[in-house]
Amino acid sequence: MDLTRLYADAQAQGPLPPVERWHPPFCGDIDMHIASDGTWFYNGTPIERPAMVQLFARILRKEEDAYFLVTPVEKVGITVEDVPFIAVEMTASDGALTFRTSVGDVVTAGADHPLRFENGEDGFRPYIEVRHGLEARMSCGLAQDIAALGMVVDGWFGVRSSGVFYAIALEDKVF
Repeated sequence: MDLTRLYADAQAQGPLPPVERWHPPFCGDIDMHIASDGTWFYNGTPIERPAMVQLFARILRKEEDAYFLVTPVEKVGITVEDVPFIAVEMTASDGALTFRTSVGDVVTAGADHPLRFENGEDGFRPYIEVRHGLEARMSCGLAQDIAALGMVVDGWFGVRSSGVFYAIALEDKVF
């Protein structure tokens, strides 16, 4: 799949609303939840319509460790198990790693969209900042793809994108 085309499609949706500039009153929490696999739920039921999930994703904001849906007139809290988005596709081109999320965002890892890695019992978990503190976790397949692109720099195993090296683990912990 061509991420250039996907990026153009994402841009066709129009610019994201300026949720970071909206400061409406908090109206309480609602029964909306984003599971660790990226599934969105409302009142315990999965939201089946991708267009609805994309709409909610466009008005999502993170403040410290809390997540909110924000409009110009109200702000409501929701729960998120891990992070709100899943990166489902990656291309490596011209020294840059570009990702598409399950809600249609397309971002290139670099200074504006940093990668980070957490180590767990099941291996490392890569994340990328999508916008304003909102992150996407890489799918298992993408985690393997990232590992395959890894290199060692100054004793650290990691990946490079857009001129930035992102350390995953000490070289002796990987090999």
